Amino acid sequence: MDPISVDKSAPIFVAGHRGLVGSALVTKLQSLGYTNLLLRTHSELDLTIQSDVDAFFAAHKPLYVILSAAKVGGIHANNTYPGDFITINIQIQTNVITSAFKHNTKKLLFLGSSCIYPKFAPQPIPENSLLTGPLEPTNEWYAIAKISGLKMCQAYRIQHSFDAISAMPTNLYGPNDNFHPENSHVLPALLRRFHEAKVNNLEKVVVWGSGKPLREFLHVADLADALVFLMEKYSGLEHVNVGSGKEVSIKELTELVKEVVGYEGEIVWDSSKPDGTPRKLMDSSKLEGLGWEPKISLKDGLMDTYRWYLENVSSKQ
Repeated sequence: MDPISVDKSAPIFVAGHRGLVGSALVTKLQSLGYTNLLLRTHSELDLTIQSDVDAFFAAHKPLYVILSAAKVGGIHANNTYPGDFITINIQIQTNVITSAFKHNTKKLLFLGSSCIYPKFAPQPIPENSLLTGPLEPTNEWYAIAKISGLKMCQAYRIQHSFDAISAMPTNLYGPNDNFHPENSHVLPALLRRFHEAKVNNLEKVVVWGSGKPLREFLHVADLADALVFLMEKYSGLEHVNVGSGKEVSIKELTELVKEVVGYEGEIVWDSSKPDGTPRKLMDSSKLEGLGWEPKISLKDGLMDTYRWYLENVSSKQ
């Protein structure tokens, strides 16, 4: 068995530990008794500066690396700053992967995104649909950077037998999510909108589209659990999808958010606004076959996320 499941004092570098995924990973590893987590903020270690990253690896020699650091954003940010999205993400990946190999890291896990897949990939999306068609134009710069990281892990495995693996999560949500009124994803945006409608006694909440599109959501604590599982159990060339395997319509999601928040007004659908992709579901049968499955239901996950929002976001507005 891989020593990560035994030696809980081994130095583990969680890159991007303040983000949605990284913070959940830190919580998970600490709950399992890992005592030697190497954590650096952006001001302490700029992962885009190769010499600084190399010096960090030379000094601390992390035995394991989970690379969850990335420049992320929505459609507007991707369209406005394409140069930043492709350059910064490729810099981060290249610097961390090369330094990890150079300084004898035993295992590295690279975190990608479901946006790596073609815009018209088959549904559910299997791992082997990668590079079989054009990408979604609104986030292709980020997607190409993530594909490069995945391929870099494969290349180092092929050429150097470096144990670098990649995981591709579905739509994530949970504590430390982005609840910005314009730049957040659909689930945190709905939570915030219904909360504010409840607080302000609004009679109705307007939601874009028809409510018909289907989406898959995974609580970030489940993802953290899956990533630790993969670090312990998986060493392979192909990347691994990580999803809940459950679809929910935007209409069902909206009604569930309304229930969790306790909003008693009306939902109005603005069908003049776009729906987006009709369906986006990951095929996670490979991970399921390895022996992992999610544990947190959407309703329980929403209740957990809303509690966090009340304690950490709405109370400070």
